[in-house]
Amino acid sequence: MAGAETVRKIDENASVQYVRGVGAQRAALYAKLGISTVGGLLRHYPRDYINLSGDLSVAAAAVGEKCAVRAFIVKKSREQRIRAKLSLSKVVVSDGENDIVVTFFNMKYTVDDLVPGEEYIFYGTVSGSVLRKEMNSPLVIKPDREGGFAKYIPLYSLTAGLSSKMIAANVNNALELMSENWRDPLPAEIRVNAGLCGSEFALRNIHQPGNESALTAARERLVFDEIFTVTLGMAMERSKNRMRAGAVIRDGDISGFGRLLPFTLTGAQQRTLGEIAEDMTRSYPMNRLVQGDVGSGKTAVAAGAIWLAHKNGYQSVLMAPTELLAEQHFKTLSILLKESDITMELLTGSVSAKEKRQIKENISSGKTQLLIGTHAVIEKDVAFERLGLVVTDEQHRFGVHQRFALASKGEAPHLLTMSATPIPRTLASALYGELEVSVIDELPKGRIPIKTYLIDSAIRERAYGFVKKHLDEGYQGYIVCPLVEKNEESGDPGMISAVEYAEELKNGTFSAYSVGLLHGKMKPADKEHIMREFAAGNVQLLVATTVIEVGIDVPNSVIMLIENAERFGLSQLHQLRGRVGRGAVQSYCVLISDAKGETAQKRLKTIAKETDGLKIAQADLALRGPGDFFGSRQHGEADGRIIEMLENERLSELARTTAEQLLREDPELCMEKHAVLRERAQKVVELVNC
Repeated sequence: MAGAETVRKIDENASVQYVRGVGAQRAALYAKLGISTVGGLLRHYPRDYINLSGDLSVAAAAVGEKCAVRAFIVKKSREQRIRAKLSLSKVVVSDGENDIVVTFFNMKYTVDDLVPGEEYIFYGTVSGSVLRKEMNSPLVIKPDREGGFAKYIPLYSLTAGLSSKMIAANVNNALELMSENWRDPLPAEIRVNAGLCGSEFALRNIHQPGNESALTAARERLVFDEIFTVTLGMAMERSKNRMRAGAVIRDGDISGFGRLLPFTLTGAQQRTLGEIAEDMTRSYPMNRLVQGDVGSGKTAVAAGAIWLAHKNGYQSVLMAPTELLAEQHFKTLSILLKESDITMELLTGSVSAKEKRQIKENISSGKTQLLIGTHAVIEKDVAFERLGLVVTDEQHRFGVHQRFALASKGEAPHLLTMSATPIPRTLASALYGELEVSVIDELPKGRIPIKTYLIDSAIRERAYGFVKKHLDEGYQGYIVCPLVEKNEESGDPGMISAVEYAEELKNGTFSAYSVGLLHGKMKPADKEHIMREFAAGNVQLLVATTVIEVGIDVPNSVIMLIENAERFGLSQLHQLRGRVGRGAVQSYCVLISDAKGETAQKRLKTIAKETDGLKIAQADLALRGPGDFFGSRQHGEADGRIIEMLENERLSELARTTAEQLLREDPELCMEKHAVLRERAQKVVELVNC
């Protein structure tokens, strides 16, 4: 531990090990969360809170919901050994009027620590019935030294070995460590004009809210800071980029592309292509995101951009997250660009060394005009003669380092990104700065909307019959599970895992059908093999985890069952559902969930009735927060982890206009009062350029 003099001089860039209670071992765990500094720890905001300011009685605890119950210990049973590595202990607790049975799995020390007659708060999902409520392996909150309880308990994103309690204690020590050397990055006049609280108040109350109004003020300030800092960094980078010529597209006439196609582009596709052509003919590089649901025709739009680049003498490259998706793009673009004179190559990890050498030679000499591939396309020895356009598919699947490594292959090439994961415009603007957004909100003629049904497990057998009906007709289907394998320590017997489920279905209900298994823990070669087998029709029913969320186009798959549907985000459910409905046959998605809580039911009913991906994304953002759209955990200084980020349009607009005004006054942020802002904005720029 550093001496007192060192402590007084500590700042947010100091190692997290300066924080009392954080040694080398815990610092290594924090590193897994992208946290290495004191500032990084302080900006590891709670993902949620346990609100202890309401009614904490047993009677108020709703079955199926996560609730907090304030009760004293009535009776503890002996630990029971169920099987190897699994034990349980039952504890009866009471609030004085009603009892609730609490079951702890593999938590002997927690149970031993509970004192009969003492009061605690138990937080977990309530099960059982209204007459006999139960709770499995809840979080146990002890009273403070004065015998009281905080009004809010922070819950953090974790990694194995770290608990929310540990992080809260470390954050508290970090706040005390910084208190004597605090410097608000926002100049006072900006903060006052925007009506925002101070940064120290905001950080204290985001981690340890004193009351609801303090928490609201803290969130507003931190949301503002996130957007303001990213906007500053992106604006500074944009001023540099716009001085770069990029690939000069002199002939922006895109009309000839449509004549190459065996079909007519939709109005939305034509509009998006027009926006792309306009971008590419400007004097600085294009940076455009094309959003559209699965099947909306994003690849055809990308083909038009590739055609335009080739027409002006430039090469293009397209990077996809998996080999199968890269192969699919290669086949699709081969068809779409068949009538053009564009030569293309496919470069993936499985290509032989000899073929790779030839492909790379063709690219560097300009013989090949379009390179399609996976991460292999960003290898150091892949060089282009005249790269003018970079296309990435499902960009959130790539880290920022990978995306910009690809862009560095050319002299400021145009950037086009495609995604079936809708990102609300305000979020895209804050996260990607200059990135323009096009939305393909029109499906091609003949595409039939997927019908989605919500059921509970009581009629699962009927759902199985529905799946069999389609398999018997020669179609294929998916069953999606939230877990790879059963986590015996989770204490949640209702969670279905892919490995056990696939085995059960093979030997039982679907023994007469070919059943495959696909999950993220499989070796890459094994995953590729099973996906190829499914694509070839050799597997009728694929039991999988969310690894299929970004998958391949299998028009013959028309039915999907999603188990424990409440465990997935709305956008994720929409992405999964998009694996079916790829052909001209009516397709179906069946959501199976026993969740009875109001919030869970609201979410699932939303996905069942809504087919517009952008509306679903907006609902998901409101319910879950923006998540990590950057695709990298290494940027922990500015990743927008505030749950309410960008829901407040007023704050978003205020942050952007304030940033613009500040840069007019001090374009390079050279003034002393802007020193901390400059440092943070530069980190954003470094992130973009790394």
